[in-house]
Amino acid sequence: MKEIKALCRQNIWNLPSYTAIESEHSEKQDMLLLNANENPYNKPFNRYPTPQQQELKLLISSVKGVPAANIFLSNGSNEAIDMTFRIFCEPGVDNVVAISPTYDMYRRCAELNNIDYRSVLLDEHYQTTADNLLDACNEHTKLICICSPNNPTGNTIDHTVIKQVLYSFQGIVIIDEAYIDFANSPSFVKELAQYPNLIVLNTMSHAWGLAAIRLGMVFADKPIIDLFNKVAMPNNINALTQQQAIEALKDPFETAKRVSLIQQERARMLSAFQALPCCKKVYPTEANFFLAQMIDAQAIYDYLLHQGIAVHNCAHIEHCENCLRITIGTKTENQALLAALRKL
Repeated sequence: MKEIKALCRQNIWNLPSYTAIESEHSEKQDMLLLNANENPYNKPFNRYPTPQQQELKLLISSVKGVPAANIFLSNGSNEAIDMTFRIFCEPGVDNVVAISPTYDMYRRCAELNNIDYRSVLLDEHYQTTADNLLDACNEHTKLICICSPNNPTGNTIDHTVIKQVLYSFQGIVIIDEAYIDFANSPSFVKELAQYPNLIVLNTMSHAWGLAAIRLGMVFADKPIIDLFNKVAMPNNINALTQQQAIEALKDPFETAKRVSLIQQERARMLSAFQALPCCKKVYPTEANFFLAQMIDAQAIYDYLLHQGIAVHNCAHIEHCENCLRITIGTKTENQALLAALRKL
C-alpha cells in the first residue's frame, strides 16, 4: 500500500492536533475547574465528557482483543464512514469503490462529500472476486468499502477475496462488521497487525442492543487512528453514551446470551419462511436479519403494514428485486409475522 501520508488529504495531514480547553485538566479529580466556562451546578452533567474515553476504550479492548490505541469511537458507524471519506478522499478528484447491493450510507457519504462512487455488482450468490473490485479502481481510488455480513443480503463476503483485496489494493479497505457478532465467520479485527491499510467498523447498535446511544467503533493501525482523532470534534462522545456503553461492556455474557437467542430464532425463521407459499426463496444469512424473495414483495409489504407489522421493502434495490428484509425479533414478534403471512 501507499504511505498513509500519500493517501490522506494534504490539508488533513497538515492540520494541527486540537486539544480542547476543558480536557487539559479533566483527569485530575482534585482540580478546581474554572477554565472551560462550565456551569458549577447540576453535577455530574455540568462537566464536559471525558475526551479520550479511556475507561470505555479499555473495556472495548478487553472484549474485542484490540489495543486501546487502535480504537476510535464515533457517534454511530455512520459518522465513522463520513470521517473516513473526509480524511482520505479529495472532493471532485478521488473515488471510492463498493459492492452492490450494500449499505446505502457509503453512497450517501460519497455524494455529500462530492466523491465519485463506483459500485461492483455482486453475483447471484451475493459474492464477488478480488479482480472485480480491483478492476473498478483507478489511480484516484482511495477507498474500497466491503460490508460483511452485508446489508441487506445478510451473507459474509468470502474472506479469501477480502484478503486478496487487502494485499493488492494500494489504498484503504473499510470492512464494515456491524453484524459480525451474529456470524460464525471470524472478525477481521484479528488481522489489523497484518494489514496497515485496514479499517474495521463495528457498532453497539445491533448485538449489544444499544442503537439509541449511537456508538460506533473504528479499529485500525495507529497512524490511521491518529488521523481520526485529529479530525474528530472535541468531546465527540457524550457522557451518557459512555456510561451506558461501560455498563453493557462490563457484562458481555448478557449480550452473548441475547445473540444466541437471536441466532436460534434466525434458524427457526429461515426454516419457517421456506415453507410459506408466498415466499419463493430465502437467502443464507449470518446477520440478525435475512433476505427473502417473495411472490409479490410490494403487495406483501403493504399487507403487513396494514396488519401493523413493518419489514423492509428491498424491491427497489438493485439485485434484490421482489425481496423483503426481515429483522429477527423476539419469538412472540416472529410468531405474529408468520401468523400474518400464513393467512395470505
